[in-house]
Amino acid sequence: MAVQKVLIVDDSKTETLLMTAILQENGYSVASAEDADQAMDRIAKERPELILMDVVMPGRNGFQLTRTITRTPEWADIPIIFCTSKSLESDKVWGLRQGARDYITKPVNAAELIAKIKALG
Repeated sequence: MAVQKVLIVDDSKTETLLMTAILQENGYSVASAEDADQAMDRIAKERPELILMDVVMPGRNGFQLTRTITRTPEWADIPIIFCTSKSLESDKVWGLRQGARDYITKPVNAAELIAKIKALG
């Protein structure tokens, strides 16, 4: 099944607006959250089909939140792609170990993002 509903979890309004524009131009429905608590609320209410996750956020970081989501049975099947400025190979490896399906570094390349989303479906 192809992804339609995407949740962006990022505390940067600029990054959120940029990714929202890319996604909406490609026909996706988009919701956003600025931190882990908002993200958990949105996931419970809206049941996104994909989560684009930043790493560096106030409170719980993206690695911690990804671990929580992937270990919660009713949400474990929601794919997560990290979209972050943390570009070290060790960050990528750690992100994938937390349960993410893929990892993109910022600034986000629109074609790369859409290709990775389509590869999930």
